[in-house]
Amino acid sequence: MTARVVDDGGQGGVPVVFLHSLAGRASHWSSQLARLRTNRRALALELPGHGSAPPASDGDYSIEAMSRAVSSALGPLQLGRVVIAGHSFGGGVALEYARTHPDHVVGLLLLDPISDGRQIPASEVEPFLAALDSSAYSKTIEEYWTGIAGPNRAIRQRLLEDLRHTPREVVVGGFRAVLAYDPLAALGRVRAPTVSVVTPQNDGPASLHRLGRFPHSVVKGAGHWIQLEQPDLINRIFEEWLATVAPAPRN
Repeated sequence: MTARVVDDGGQGGVPVVFLHSLAGRASHWSSQLARLRTNRRALALELPGHGSAPPASDGDYSIEAMSRAVSSALGPLQLGRVVIAGHSFGGGVALEYARTHPDHVVGLLLLDPISDGRQIPASEVEPFLAALDSSAYSKTIEEYWTGIAGPNRAIRQRLLEDLRHTPREVVVGGFRAVLAYDPLAALGRVRAPTVSVVTPQNDGPASLHRLGRFPHSVVKGAGHWIQLEQPDLINRIFEEWLATVAPAPRN
């Protein structure tokens, strides 16, 4: 099982690898890719079962399995050291990848990533999972997506289309993976400088930046897919942080 590199370009400096959210696509990073490629290589992957990547043959959509799929995709490219950026579910995968490749990752950027799903009360989790496993799947998941997608109607429709094109078993498997994953083990071993950019809803005791005690910034007025709603802001934050951990060569 491997992820698929679907957007690769630019040259110079330490490459940046982008990982999308659950039911996301590499194109969610288009603005960031275009901006960074003015002076460095930047790549966007699609995780198994997402976009153009085939589903996992063994049905394993755990965060650990997704990290191994990323490793399989990047290995042949021989990139050397990289910065890895992940959004939401992809943030969890990026964290796990940084844990298992400590000498390879020089910076970790988390955009509204997963939290410690084990801290969510069972009274909230079990009815939601039961609905996903029932005939109410489409209604349940689309209502949830609409609730976190933000106010921009065009972006919301785009995200719903991506969701509908992602197999149900991938989406459900991803949710179960987040609820089972132990981020504390990874946070305790990651050595690379780490920063998180979150929405206000992701600034609580179970948030990764609280658990790992690393810097973060909060973006207000945007939905979960901040990079789509406020691309210029995210580009600026990314570039300023990259200049501190992996400066691009001067032209």
